[in-house]
Amino acid sequence: MIKNFWRETNQPLFMLAPMEDVTDTSFREVVMQNSRPENLNIVFTEFTSTDGLCHPKGRDKVSERLVVSPSEAAVLKSKGIKIVAQIWGNSPKKFYHATKHIDEHYQFDGIDINMGCPVKNVVRKGCCSALISNPTLASEIIHATREATRLPVSVKTRIGVKSIVTEEWTGFLLEQQPEAIILHGRTQKQMSDGHANWDEIEKAAQLRNQMGSTVKIIGNGDVTSITEAREKVFNHGIDGVMIGRGIFANPWLFSNGEKPTLTERLETLEYHLQLFRRNWEGKKNYQILKRFYKIYLSEFRGAAELRARSMETNGYDQMLELIKTAKAGFDGQEEFPANFRHHHPLHPQREVEVSEVPPFGKQ
Repeated sequence: MIKNFWRETNQPLFMLAPMEDVTDTSFREVVMQNSRPENLNIVFTEFTSTDGLCHPKGRDKVSERLVVSPSEAAVLKSKGIKIVAQIWGNSPKKFYHATKHIDEHYQFDGIDINMGCPVKNVVRKGCCSALISNPTLASEIIHATREATRLPVSVKTRIGVKSIVTEEWTGFLLEQQPEAIILHGRTQKQMSDGHANWDEIEKAAQLRNQMGSTVKIIGNGDVTSITEAREKVFNHGIDGVMIGRGIFANPWLFSNGEKPTLTERLETLEYHLQLFRRNWEGKKNYQILKRFYKIYLSEFRGAAELRARSMETNGYDQMLELIKTAKAGFDGQEEFPANFRHHHPLHPQREVEVSEVPPFGKQ
């Protein structure tokens, strides 16, 4: 029998948001390795298209978004973290078949329906946050998804499209009885502008209570620390918090709150690099990794210099050599040596097996 993890605990739930080209199996593993059990309970895949999963030629490429590496699976099991596949589209029939495919071929703990992505070219197709304005279709999608799987189904959404309609929209969703509603405190029109409206998220929780519903209400928007996440739960009467962009400022966000040392930053970057190489070499371009370098190479003297050097690299071996050189140059210091830029031209280095690289960061 499939367990419904949403109902297994009354404790607050904390989770890493699904993010395009960010929350692949490699980055999820890095974040989980640098987490504490009470601070991270759930992770999500990247957005996965139901159209793609239902297309005989597109399925292989789209399925990369659902990859869970063996090492990630081991971390999920050892830490007791749940993993949810997030899917999007506009056809109930395709939601049904895509969900059935996921249910039969993967080992996820839940399915999440994306009714929140605000990107215009997606919204124009009637997908994601456009469904806020089409409750009939939204209902059909929820029921088709639930019919196709034994897994618990949740919905991630926003407080409106052009204007705030929290009570009408979340009231409608509560009637559909998903296991959880993950509510971002902005409208589609706002995209990521302004500030998330946590008073509206609180309204959703109050409405849930008034209706006597057991649906979990999870808040999302602008949270940058686990301490702040716990405050949101307490202050707004919700069941948990999803954190997205906050992870870009601190991949150790779900740990114990202590600032990582310079050595930990470099070793965690090396770990991420090795995981990405093992999982994606020959499938994804090395250049994708560069978006992550600022995450690790910041908040220490000399970080800008090292970031500039990292952006000049053209492959895994060059970056590994740069990290090796940086670690040797720091030698326990908390800033770059002034003459670093004159040292150690980049050159190839041997491949380091991921098994040789231990999990770093504060546990």
